Amino acid sequence: MKIPVYILFLIALVFHFFTPYLLNAQEKSVSAAVTEEPRRELSYIGLKLAELIERLGPPRAVSAARGNELWQDDVVFQYNEGDFFIYKDRVWQVKFLSAYGISLGDPRQAALLVLGEAAEDRGDHLVLPLQGKDWPLVIRVNLNGAGRVAAIFIYRPDF
Repeated sequence: MKIPVYILFLIALVFHFFTPYLLNAQEKSVSAAVTEEPRRELSYIGLKLAELIERLGPPRAVSAARGNELWQDDVVFQYNEGDFFIYKDRVWQVKFLSAYGISLGDPRQAALLVLGEAAEDRGDHLVLPLQGKDWPLVIRVNLNGAGRVAAIFIYRPDF
């Protein structure tokens, strides 16, 4: 069956005029998802221990993380959402499997694109200062030797 030329022309016109609107709607939904997710991720930093347990329930595991100095030791609560580092009675850092639209295994360029021009490329990791509610925050994306995302942290740099 042969499709008449005028029908093909009409289909081409429809795609030509409506594709930008469809792409724009898709971009808006992606950007809305990206901005909504970080607010949730940032909301974990500064939670008191009781608030963390109230929000996420009991952790699936608890471990200790040894820092370079004795005062840098942390208790780590492990949840499906990530690893929550506790100092005294508050969450000061979270290690995520994915955050800000970045996932483990993503290439450096994809992470830089998501983080934007303000991100600093420091060779083995990327850093972006974030606007926190009551304190400064940073997202740090560690990269492996192949230039792929190996770890994603959001933390308070003033701790």
